[in-house]
Parts: sequence; C-alpha cells; structure tokens
Amino acid sequence: MQTWPGTPYPLGATFDGSGTNFALYSEVAEKVELCLFDEDGTEVTVELIDVDAYVWHCYLPQVQPGQRYGYRVTGPYDPANGLRCNRNKVLLDPYAKATVGEFDWDRSLFSYTFGDPDSTNDEDSAGHVMLSVVVNPFFDWTGDRTPRTPYKDTVIYEAHVKGLTELHPDIPEEDRGTYAGVAHPVVIDHLQKLGVTAIELMPVHQFVQDSTLLDKGLRNYWGYNTIGFFAPHNEYAATGQLGEQVQEFKAMVRSLHTAGIEVILDVVYNHTAEGNHMGPTLSFRGIDNEAYYRLVDDDKRFYMDYTGTGNSFNVRHPHALQLIMDSLRYWVTEMHVDGFRFDLAATLAREFYEVDRLSTFFELVQQDPVVSQVKLIAEPWDIGPGGYQVGNFPPQWTEWNGKYRDTVRDFWRGEPSTLGEFAARLTGSADLYENSGRRPVASINFVTAHDGFTIRDLVSYNEKHNEANGENGNDGESHNRSWNSGAEGETDDQAVLEIRARQQRNFIATLLLSQGVPMILHGDELGRTQGGNNNSYAQDSEISWVHWDQSDHPLIEFTAAVSRLRRDHPIFRRARFFDGRPAKREEGAPKPDIVWLRPDGTEMQPEDWDSGFGKAVGVYLNGDGIRDRDLRGERISDDDFLLYFNAAEEAVRFKLPPKSFNTSWDVVVDTAGKAADRTSLKAGTQLPLEARSLVVLQAHQEPEVEPDHSVAASLASYATTSATGPIPVVGKGGGR
Repeated sequence: MQTWPGTPYPLGATFDGSGTNFALYSEVAEKVELCLFDEDGTEVTVELIDVDAYVWHCYLPQVQPGQRYGYRVTGPYDPANGLRCNRNKVLLDPYAKATVGEFDWDRSLFSYTFGDPDSTNDEDSAGHVMLSVVVNPFFDWTGDRTPRTPYKDTVIYEAHVKGLTELHPDIPEEDRGTYAGVAHPVVIDHLQKLGVTAIELMPVHQFVQDSTLLDKGLRNYWGYNTIGFFAPHNEYAATGQLGEQVQEFKAMVRSLHTAGIEVILDVVYNHTAEGNHMGPTLSFRGIDNEAYYRLVDDDKRFYMDYTGTGNSFNVRHPHALQLIMDSLRYWVTEMHVDGFRFDLAATLAREFYEVDRLSTFFELVQQDPVVSQVKLIAEPWDIGPGGYQVGNFPPQWTEWNGKYRDTVRDFWRGEPSTLGEFAARLTGSADLYENSGRRPVASINFVTAHDGFTIRDLVSYNEKHNEANGENGNDGESHNRSWNSGAEGETDDQAVLEIRARQQRNFIATLLLSQGVPMILHGDELGRTQGGNNNSYAQDSEISWVHWDQSDHPLIEFTAAVSRLRRDHPIFRRARFFDGRPAKREEGAPKPDIVWLRPDGTEMQPEDWDSGFGKAVGVYLNGDGIRDRDLRGERISDDDFLLYFNAAEEAVRFKLPPKSFNTSWDVVVDTAGKAADRTSLKAGTQLPLEARSLVVLQAHQEPEVEPDHSVAASLASYATTSATGPIPVVGKGGGR
C-alpha cells in the first residue's frame, strides 16, 4: 500500500477529499501499526514510521470514507509502573469520528489471564473489537443557524435518543430509537408545543455495553460508559455504521435548529469504559495508560476513582486535556451542537487532589474562543472528597442545582422547616450564585432527571422498586424525598389519583415559574412511570422508554400552558436577582420588586422566616421591578403577579393584599382547578387554597377599547364635527 509521511495534526483519521491522514499520540510506544480491515475481517498492517512530538502519523492516498481501522501499539507491559502496552490488542482510535461493531467481551480483550491480574495475556483481540471508521466530513449546512437562545429564555428538555422515540407510533419503525427519530416532525412539534428551546441528549458519545449487565440479560441504557469522545453512538443510527451515523446526527441537529431548538450533549469526560486494573484493553490503556488515566502514586497498578466507575481521566496531562478540548471543539464546529452538560464535572476540576475552580481545565475552557461561547452546564459533584460543589463553579458555568431538587420535593411532600429555603430556590438561589457574580440563570432547576424517579413516580412511591435491575434492590438512592399520596404504586383509589395529578401539576408549575433555567425530564409532561424504578441505567426496555400511547393529555396541555405563561411574562425569567428592599416598609412607600405574604394578607417580616410558620406562603412579583433592559436598551416591565403555595394537608384561606398592590386580580393558574373559572378578585378578598395546591393570579387589566375605523363611524364623526363648526385645518391661517 502506498504510504506518505502525512502530518501530526489533526489527530485521528482525516479525509481531505482525496486520501486520509492518520495521527496517534503515544509517548510510551516503541512501535505503532495502523491496521486496516475489510468487511470480512481481513487485516492489512501499515507501520507508522514518522513521529513528531510523540505523535505517530502517515497519509494513505488510497483510503476513503467507510474504511475500518484500528491500531496495534508495541511498548512496555509493566503494570506496577503504569505501563500496559500489548501489540496483540487491536485498539480503538481515541479520535475516531465513527465506529462499527461492538466489543464481545472475549477474554482476548484483556491483557492479563483471568485470576492473575499481574500476568500477561497475548491472545489476539482482532475479530472481537469495535473498529474505528474513516468518515466523510462534508455536509450541506446551508441555511443552518444556531438559535443562540439566551439562558433566561431557555427551557431544557432532558431526553434519551432511544427512550424518547422507540415507542412513538407515528415514527416509522425503522427510525424509532435513532437520531432520525428525534428529528421526526411529531417529536419536534411536541417540543415546540411545550415551549422547549433546548433538548439535552443523554450520552451520544460512543459507549460500551458492560459485560456484567449483558450476563444478566440487561444493557447499559443510559450510556455513561464512553469509549469514543468524537463518535456518535453507532446503535442510534438508522442509516448505517460506516460513517452514516455522522451524517444522520448532523441532519438531526439541522432539523432541530430549523425549529428553533438547541442541541446540548450530556458528555462524560471524567472516565472511560476501560474500568479499573481488572478491565479490558480497548483503547487508551493500550496506547498510553499513564497519560490518559489518574494512577495511584504509591502503586501504579491501580487507578484513582473519583467517579465510581473504576478510573478517572487524567486532567493533569496535556494530551488528555487536549483530547477533551479537541472533542468539545469538534462537536461545536463540525456537528453544530450548542452546549454541553458535563457529567460529574467536579472530577475534571481535580488537577491535584481537591476540586479547584482555578484548575487547568477551567482555564482552557475560559480561554477557548469556540467552547467558551456555548452553553456549559456542570453536574457539580462527584464521589471524591469534597465532591459536592453546588454553587462553586466559575462564573461562566451554569449548574444542575441539586439543592433546588431536594428543597422543592421536600416542600410539596409537606416536610416542615423548608419554607425559607423554598423561597430561596424559587427566586433563583441567590445564596449559591450571587456572591460569585453570577445571575439566576446559573441555576439549572430540576425536580427530576434521568437518575431517580419520574415526577409521576415521585408522587406514587415511598420506596424504590428496582427489582428488575438484578441487584436485590441494593442499587439506587434510598432517600428519594418522595410521597406516594396515600398508596404505594398503582391504585384505583380516585382520591389518591386526584392528589397525584395535583402534585404533578404542582411540581411542573413550580419548576416553570421559578427564576433560573427549568429542565423537564422527558415524559414527565406525559405522566411517564418507571414502575418505581429509580435507577433505570440498565433498563433498555419498556420500563424506561416513553409510552406515547399512555400519555396524560390534560397534563401535556397544562405543561404547555404554564410554559407559555413563562414565555409571555419576563417577570418569571428575570436576568437579575430580586432585591426585596425594603424588607420593612412604611405605609405608602414604593413596593419592592418582591414581597412575601402571610395567609392573612400582611407582609412577612424577617422574623417570620424563623418562626416555624407553616407550609403555606404567598409572593407578590412587581412587574415594574424588573431591573433589566431589552436589546434596544428599553426598560422591561410586566404585569404584577401573585403566587400562592399551600403544601399543607388542609385548605388554607389566603387574604389578597390591599389595594396598594393592585385593585383586582385574575386567576391564571390553579393546580386544584377550583378557582380557575372565577371572575376577577378584588383586593382584600378571601381566596381559599385547596390542600397541596398552587394558584397564580395576574393583575387585572381592563381590555382596551378598540377604535372603530368603520365608514359609519367616520361619517358620524364628520356629522358631529360639522354641526359644531367648520373643521379646522392645521397649518392654514394659523388655525388649530
């Protein structure tokens, strides 16, 4: 085969329209061979002769898109010193843009003999591995424009490519569970109806099926087991695995952008699928183990594990950091995605031992002209020491706000002493973000996510029911802050079902009307259940998939209506935190931008928050108190609103505030459905709130009288004017 020297950059396999350049980093390698495979598994090996700065490279003018390939790396095998090269293992390119096939967990994938981790296994793994694929990088992006929705106007929808579409009856069967399925008009129409501006896809980087799950007849459904940081997961492609998945993914992004919906990827850079020292040799481990993984200083046979998966990516090494940044830039520039949610992001900040917001990773992101301009969302924790870092990420970042989730759950299940924190979460969590120069949008608010109960299960189960996971119920979180509404699981009790329906509406309305960025878990608006399973990571089954045929249509309509209320009124999506001053106000003084109210209609005082007072509270939002301006510099204002929350087990009578707030109010949301049809309520009126319900009132506005532009009206006006004298003509004879 004809071989040219090629170039050390870019890394990976790069087709230029004629041939393909191959480049692989390995500082520890003594020899690197590029292996080209035919469809029948026939292997042709090309030795990479040229090396620059530890990057081995060549250019093959005959290699075209669709070519399968891998690498064999010859070098030292000395686990005690962190060295694990083995030429007999065919390795996946860390920069592969696409992959084909899967790992079959044959023992040849392991570099040691089972039962003796320090031994050497020289069985050839060819024929048992996933292979890299050369892709065609060219795509017609004509007309594609990223929506660039500001954070304050963003509504995120967390979804799983397969779970969202696998059971949708209106999607062609061959497209279900794929990127093409997500791009189908029925899915896009649904997202638009909900007011969704960004879909956050659970991992679509190429991941690996765990052998332990396959042995149980289960699968890694969630995908937090990455092996390829540049490749779209091949099983989610309807059109093929020899590069077609790249084209299909791009087409999905283009369709979503056309609908005004951004694409955010859930990315897992904190670890890889190779696991601990007992794991297989699939890619990074056999290429340069010590460069890509954090090893234990005292014994480099073992891996530092801040993730609970067996290893942690080595963010202290420049080439590991380069891979992360190259991957992020690739997904933005080549795949046109609009942002990233970083799984266990605290691990990426552990340059040494502690979580450090000044770590090299954060510095690189801050300085990168591409990555710094997209949405960056942190899951701000890991399982290492001091791993819970909510509120501590740099100003450029937003965060999954776990405190919001916990507080809102506790409030609506009636836990005492959560009122003050509930107020903080509802108003954007200033206690977490304001001191670091961030704004309410730093808080990604969520009640449920993929990890845990759905909203329907949150109000239907006190205990997790993970029997199908095959771990005797030992997996998953045991403290769910849930309440089953009076019966565990499915029931025909109408009273229980009514409470559950109301509670679901309470959670959705609270989420959408809180300051910050709301995130809806896919299917929550449909009333999706997982049967009480709160850890569905292994359930690639009907337990986890969205059952569109069982949709709760009234809940869909409710969600869409509250989302429209949020969209139409900037008071619910402020760019700045509330001021709230003066907390104690003299009679007749100007109203603050926010006022908290007792059930008796009077203003809450600072001492009330510590009085142990109740599970019911009201809040006044001043539409003239929005301290923000639009793009033209004009001051933004809105109508005034009242929000009343009652998480108690019994009804509470609220007294509307006096006329100084507003003379009358209209009910626009009532999760109990009792006050929705009422006419305007006068100031000082008693408003009964059902147990566990939420009501939103909008300042009443008399409809403006439309001017009558009819011919008859014009003639009547002319006749009236003529009868009282001549019609004055401005500008003639000084007449006015």
